[in-house]
Amino acid sequence: MTSQTALPFQEVVEAAGHLIDSHVMEGIFDKVVEYNGRFEVEQFRIGRTNTDSSYLRLKVEAPTAESMEHLLQQLLGLGCAPVDSRDAQMKEVERDRCAPEDFYSTTNHRTQVRFNQQWLDVEDQRMDAMVVVRDGHAFCRRLRDLKSGDQIVVGLRGIRVVPEAKERDRHSFAFMSNGISSERQVETAVRQTAALVEQAIEQGQKVIVVAGPVVVHTGGARGLADLIRNGYVHALLSGNALGVHDIEAALFGTSLGVRASDGRQEEHGHRNHMRAINAIHHAGSVQGAVESGRLQSGVLYECVQNNVPFVLAGSLRDDGPLPDTITDMNQAQDAYAEHLKGAGVVLCLGSMLHAIATGNMLPSWVKIVCVDINPAVATKVSDRGTGQCVGVVTDVGLFLDMLSRILVKK
Repeated sequence: MTSQTALPFQEVVEAAGHLIDSHVMEGIFDKVVEYNGRFEVEQFRIGRTNTDSSYLRLKVEAPTAESMEHLLQQLLGLGCAPVDSRDAQMKEVERDRCAPEDFYSTTNHRTQVRFNQQWLDVEDQRMDAMVVVRDGHAFCRRLRDLKSGDQIVVGLRGIRVVPEAKERDRHSFAFMSNGISSERQVETAVRQTAALVEQAIEQGQKVIVVAGPVVVHTGGARGLADLIRNGYVHALLSGNALGVHDIEAALFGTSLGVRASDGRQEEHGHRNHMRAINAIHHAGSVQGAVESGRLQSGVLYECVQNNVPFVLAGSLRDDGPLPDTITDMNQAQDAYAEHLKGAGVVLCLGSMLHAIATGNMLPSWVKIVCVDINPAVATKVSDRGTGQCVGVVTDVGLFLDMLSRILVKK
């Protein structure tokens, strides 16, 4: 700062982590300027090794109390919090699903809150939630899950956010920090994705697949079925459409009435997806169709045979739907969130809607690989707060075929 007259509102904030490699420090400086503030670096220590963190202590000034409040909100998301020893402020929820107006809204980054002069790790981390403190534990709760009497964190004091750091090891999966590119070599991206999958399994983490019906349309169902059969998928999250077209392909050899064998329209094939839905209703469920022998192949068949749970979330445009499809959106969200617990890698395949929804439920340390022929899909997933998402722009069927060949080692 220069010798200008000090602005009336001042705070001292601090941040620690890989501030330079992850461009956090420049982000902090930019935010101060963006909100018409000023800053003075009081302390800065740079980490000397790949594992050492850096430390920044900064005095910030703002022209108004409102601009300082907005600035602190932005800095908190970058891992920069006020320096003081006060506990987080708590307020009681007076009515179910109604938070106090000044509630703290979470990010998807690791978060701690100070309670009784101790830092508590916030559990069930996700974005756009409230922090409830109970019995010495802090955890995220969605607005619709708040109950009268809950004690939730309000304001910005006594909160610490730790953004995910960029890998300082230049030899670790480099493509994970390269954003979204249609020029990336598909084979390289597939091999690195396969390495992420194997690493997650070795570490006891789950691999979750989020898929749209394009998996079937592009011929990727066989590759996905192989991955499920060989233990590389721990849950499948999708919508009614994937289930319908997967079953249509298994029963009638068509996808939306188009023959998989030669790509030609099947005569009267437009009704095949309804025939598929009808067949499952006759069996009572997908599992019933497998157990009766009516369904003998496909993605959902492999899920049933290998005890891999699947969730089909309904939508307004669904035909049928299948008896397994969850048509209550709250229940579908809950089912997705339950299976995402313990995830290490999430593969989003050709479904912008379900990819964005899933990304909003995940903490920032879970790696997401979004595969789509349209680069705008991965961009939209990232723009909606899921910054750890990496886009692979390619045909989903090709990607799954290559991934299954590498992992299953045919």
